[in-house]
Amino acid sequence: MDPGSIAWLLVSSALVLFMTPGLALFYGGMVRSKNVLSMLMNNFFTISIVTVIWVVIGYSLAFGADLGGGFLGGFDFLGFEGLSGDALLFAVFQMMFAIITPALISGAVAERMKFSAWVLFVTLWSILVYPVVAHWGFAADGLLFEWGARDFAGGLVVHANAGIAALALVFALGPRKGFKEESMRPHSLPLTLLGTGILWFGWFGFNAGSALAADANAITAFTTTQIAASVAALGWVVAEWWKTGKPTTLGAASGAVAGLVAITPCAGFVSPLASIAIGLIAGVICFWAVSLKFRFNYDDSLDVVGIHLAGGIAGSLLLGIFASTAVNEAVGSDGLLFGGGGFFLKQAGALGAVLVYGFVASYLLARLTKAITGLRADEKAEIDGLDIALHEERAYVLTD
Repeated sequence: MDPGSIAWLLVSSALVLFMTPGLALFYGGMVRSKNVLSMLMNNFFTISIVTVIWVVIGYSLAFGADLGGGFLGGFDFLGFEGLSGDALLFAVFQMMFAIITPALISGAVAERMKFSAWVLFVTLWSILVYPVVAHWGFAADGLLFEWGARDFAGGLVVHANAGIAALALVFALGPRKGFKEESMRPHSLPLTLLGTGILWFGWFGFNAGSALAADANAITAFTTTQIAASVAALGWVVAEWWKTGKPTTLGAASGAVAGLVAITPCAGFVSPLASIAIGLIAGVICFWAVSLKFRFNYDDSLDVVGIHLAGGIAGSLLLGIFASTAVNEAVGSDGLLFGGGGFFLKQAGALGAVLVYGFVASYLLARLTKAITGLRADEKAEIDGLDIALHEERAYVLTD
């Protein structure tokens, strides 16, 4: 890499890492006050867990020489052995993706999952699920990449993957005590808005950094990211304003994140005009998707399924419609809008593979975790709050 690209990728790596504390605040504001530290801890501790796993074995499984069939990488880079310079920088950049992906799952199981269970599940998932899907979608010799499916920055590998794992964990855990019977409103929307701002800021490293150079592709990804997030926030707020008569700050924050999710697989492969359509569609679809948990009675606490799964699905399929080789030849095929019907089918097939593998593997890991440590905090801990029950701490100490 030239010095400018090295500098940009170093900054992008830091921006993507910064997204995980941003996610902690985004989620932390949405839970009840008795569970905010538990939520923050789940996110922050994920950084430590995944960093060690990624260095020791995760990166090698994701980007080592394929073992055959495009399913999994080999053991070439255990402990980052043999990596230096540009290759080491790429491994570090990808580490930040590996960190935030399981952290996304934590919002779905908020206020009821034991910390010990979370640690074990993240450890297993970061070895047996994330590197497999990352190899499929990101590695040049990966199953889905070789087939012709594309994922610019993680719509399949990060968001659909985390979203379907969240759904599997929700089914394994069951709903919170009082779900659909009592109010579980966010305790601090200012924290959530602050977290949204950090996520939005960090997402420029996430998407534009995935160009792996300080070049025209990075500029395109940067631009489409900003447009889609803004339009999705508008779409979500207009949809809820029309439905409920009340535009909300939580809706604006959720809409922006939905747009960021949906543009992630598309960012460097579509035009700015296409990103307007992608953002609008994502905002409306994800607004609708978050309501499904009440209809189908699954307790996705902080709308991970409604935003990350639905947004990842929407973005991956919309890439099959709006992709343009005129924007970036690396996409390989034009989207359906430009005559590339075969590419759309490849995107749909790749999405199906990720969803099936992700759900089955994550559910089995959840059952294994339950057998070893148990999944849920006990009823008293859930009533008292996980902060005091699991961590012997309180987020807020009020004095006279």
